[in-house]
Amino acid sequence: MKIARDFSELDCLHRLKQDDERAFDALFGHYSALVYRFAYGYLKARPDAEEIVQECFLKIWERRQQLRDDMPLKAYLFTTAHHAILNLLRRRQQHLRFQTYTAGLEPGQVGNEADYAALETLYQAALEQLPPKRREIFVLSRQQGLSYPEIAAQLNLSVKTVEAQMGHALKFLRGYFQSHGESIFVVALWLALASA
Repeated sequence: MKIARDFSELDCLHRLKQDDERAFDALFGHYSALVYRFAYGYLKARPDAEEIVQECFLKIWERRQQLRDDMPLKAYLFTTAHHAILNLLRRRQQHLRFQTYTAGLEPGQVGNEADYAALETLYQAALEQLPPKRREIFVLSRQQGLSYPEIAAQLNLSVKTVEAQMGHALKFLRGYFQSHGESIFVVALWLALASA
């Protein structure tokens, strides 16, 4: 893939903020191969590296209005890619750990794919019970891997508010799981899996 010599990050950034899709295409053309090689170096799998590239550029487009002029787009892309890679690896590790722990559980506990799917359904139902802002904070933290300061900046909240909302969300989810007959062991495992 050829990299245009007249590419200007600052010009591209200003055009992105004006919803210019050609600027996005130029950014993608300029950096996608680099981000792919970076991701592939960690993941050693083409589909995973391609997924990281898509995720990074999607985030750039979704957050184009919040991008700062003093932050190089290349640095932002590689930071985003690094977080996405870590999140993917963490999800895999947690999933493997969850499967290992649950393989030998007693009947009635999570030990097979049907039980796992039922627990996932219960988890999704519990999330739906959270107040919208609390659910958004929880999802940004546990499913998208954003830090509390990143969530606070994105939602225009204080870090303390984000911490408090996460505490309330976790307390509710633990109670919800336990009220539906799940053991503390299974609840702890599932919440660890959700945090990956």
